[in-house]
Parts: sequence; structure tokens; C-alpha cells
Amino acid sequence: MRSIRRPVVAAAALTAVVALTATGCGPSGDNADAKPSQSAQGTTGGGEIKIPKDLQDKLKQHGINLDKWKNGEWKNWDKAKWLREAGQFINPVIKGFWDPDKIGKAKPPNEPSKPSDITQDQGKTDPEPAAVTAQPVKTPYNSTAPGIGVLAFSTPEGQARCSATVVKDPAHPGKSNLVWTAAHCVHAGKNGGWYRNVMFVPSFNRTGVPESRMKSAPYEDRVPAGKWWADDMATSQEWIKGGGDVPGVPMAPYDFALMHVKPEESTGGKSLEEMAGAAYEVNFNAPAMSKMPSLTAQGYPAEPPFDGALQESCTDKPTRLTTDAKKPTMYRIGCTMTGGSSGGPWFIKGPDGKPVLVSNMSMGPRPARWSAGPHLGAEAKSIFDAMSRKWAGQG
Repeated sequence: MRSIRRPVVAAAALTAVVALTATGCGPSGDNADAKPSQSAQGTTGGGEIKIPKDLQDKLKQHGINLDKWKNGEWKNWDKAKWLREAGQFINPVIKGFWDPDKIGKAKPPNEPSKPSDITQDQGKTDPEPAAVTAQPVKTPYNSTAPGIGVLAFSTPEGQARCSATVVKDPAHPGKSNLVWTAAHCVHAGKNGGWYRNVMFVPSFNRTGVPESRMKSAPYEDRVPAGKWWADDMATSQEWIKGGGDVPGVPMAPYDFALMHVKPEESTGGKSLEEMAGAAYEVNFNAPAMSKMPSLTAQGYPAEPPFDGALQESCTDKPTRLTTDAKKPTMYRIGCTMTGGSSGGPWFIKGPDGKPVLVSNMSMGPRPARWSAGPHLGAEAKSIFDAMSRKWAGQG
């Protein structure tokens, strides 16, 4: 793992996981000729209709021809076509692009250890916690951990994946189409822009079969609630301007992102929350760490000793970590989850005993001993509120 966990790059299938910025095998093949599912933006159905004209116009403004895009132009990462600003996210559905095998064979990139000065600043940093061995989450995931899954996406270096979570949308009670993850899983930071072909699979591999048996597992077990493509995305301006590789470590406190999704195939009008079976409340005013008896991180780690097929968790009492004395303090727990777990949820127990999301997996050393996640405060709440308002009258 890098100081910020990088996304795991997929060369051919849906079984590995990501942790921060992706590198890896180049996109050979990649269903470049697959035709896009022209689902209506803002609906929960996957009906075959034309891509909205405003999206086509938006693409053309940046020199992108939709017909060429669906036939492989998405691989063009020329600086002039690498959309990076907050309002530039474009992610047309390419139906059939992501199949379970393609996501499953992802391989993690080679990454250096954390910078030596990460715990030697003038901020609030507690002693490094003892390692906590990650434990497998009980199966089936759609019952024990519904709404948590794998996020797949394309990078200039190849296909990659992270972890992500369905979160509640106050504008659509019980019918949310919002997903929380890490910024580094959707945007390259200061040296790049938005990743492409961003797609979420909740409860991936719900029966928890090992990677060696994934190919023979029934499709409905590998992809139990369908494939959901991001049609809107938001992250922090701090990440867009300064995030990324090791030099972007000080931006880890802003390493969070929120997306709105739509299904690749028709769901009969059902939302992501309904199909996944759950969505989690996000707490933007979490209690002080000293008042948190424990914090639980969950995700799909893929670097050894993990293979990306299983969902794992770590529970520990959180302590403080600062990457820069002028930046917000992060949560830190002992945890041996590796690359691929990035973007996965960090939960505390709410007053009713149910899990409440207060952070997401962001960074850690290599070899894995501990993990850190951002505190979700005013900026995170602002992008959440804006996204919810934007889609309030839609799906």
C-alpha cells in the first residue's frame, strides 16, 4: 500500500480490490466495441432510450464523440480530454463492459511505504496503534453487510477497483441511489482528472467463495443486486487541486467522494437501496474520538495475503493522525487490510445499535499495520447536501 491506499488495477475481471490511486495492466480488449446502455439519466429503470441531449452536448464541448467513446475513445487520456473539474464528470453506461471475470482478476500495483515524516508533524498524532488482524465478514453479504460492495473503474494504466457503500438519501427515504467512497477511487488529483467507466456492485461475491472458485460461482452470487453506473460525482476541491500520489498525502483528510448511480439493466423502477437491501446514515458531526469505544472498517482487500474475493473488517478504538499540521486530523485504527479496501466504510454504532458511517478507508503503510480515514465535516456535508438536493426531484 502507498501512504494513501491506491486502487487495485484490474487486467480482466471482478475479484480484486483497490485502495488509492490506480496503476497496472493496460486495457487490452476491455470490451472496447461494447454498445452503451442508453438508460435515462435520473431514472431507476434501465430502459433503452437515447442518451440525453444535454449529456451529448457536454461531451462534444470537450471534443468527445459519443459514438467514438463507446467504441474505445474512453481510453484516450490526453490532457485536453482528461476532465477534472467538479462539474465535468461524464460516465456514459457501456452495457456489458464490466463482467464478473473482468473485475475479479485485478492485480494490485507495486507501491512504496509511507513517507517517514507522516507521524512527525506538529499536529495531533497519537502513537501508532498495534496491528489488528482483519477478519472475514460473515456471509451472505447481502444479509450481513448489505449495501457494501466493489467499485470498478478505468484509469490510464488499466482497470482498477475500490470498495464503496450505499448511503441514505434524505430526499429519497428508503430509495437512495447514493454511494460513498474515497476521492482517490474516482479522481486522480492534481495531475489528472475523473476516472472513467465507474461502476458499483453491492454485495459482490455474496457467498464468499475464494477467488479460485469465483469463475464457477453463479452470476447471481457474484453480482446479486446488479451493476450500477455513476451518473453524477462530487469530491472535495482540496483533492482535485492537490490530491494524488505520495506528494498528495497531505490531502488525505479530504479523500472522500459521493456519487449518484443508475442501473445498467432495468430494475423495474427499484432504487439501489431497495436492490442492495440497505443504506447507511452518514454522520457529519461524529462524537470525539475519545468518546468512540470502537470503529469498524469494512471492504474488499486484494493485495496479499488477501485475494479480493472476500469482504473483511477491522475493529479498533480510533486514535488521531495528522498528515499536515494545517490539515484536519484523521481517524486511525490498527488494521491489516490491504489495497482494494480503499473507499470502504468506517462505522460506529448509532444510538439504536445500527452502523453509522463516519469515514472511509483512505491510507495506510505497507506492509499493512494500520489504516486512516478522513473526518467527515462541513465540506463533506456540503457535497452530500448538494447532491441530494440536485436529485431530489429525480431518481
